[in-house]
Amino acid sequence: MTGDDVAAVLARLPELVNGCGPLVNRGRFFSGEFLVEADAVPVHVKVHEGRIAAVEKGPFRMRAWRFAVRAEAQAWGRFWETTPEPGYHDVIAMCRLGVARLEGDLQPLMANLRYVKEVLEAPRGKVGG
Repeated sequence: MTGDDVAAVLARLPELVNGCGPLVNRGRFFSGEFLVEADAVPVHVKVHEGRIAAVEKGPFRMRAWRFAVRAEAQAWGRFWETTPEPGYHDVIAMCRLGVARLEGDLQPLMANLRYVKEVLEAPRGKVGG
């Protein structure tokens, strides 16, 4: 998997998330922008009241975001497996394993952690439990 492959997977977030009522409801108090990066390919995700408003692939000149989740494309591929192995099953676990890192203002991430984690897990096909 490459950074462009990760961007293509993330481009599907609006259809995966916005069509899932329970997940949108869970994120109804979250509006903001965050960055997901794979192999130096940035993807900007804009959320408005739990709905994915936009997903754009960079590079960007000066795009604002509150927090970022960065990992190698190979790690994202392992994360999105139907049943990921331990350490790749969760964004926080990937950070503990040392294959991902969180940056920026982590308060909005932590305040909406379950929502953000489920948004990033949506490409697995198990959304909104």
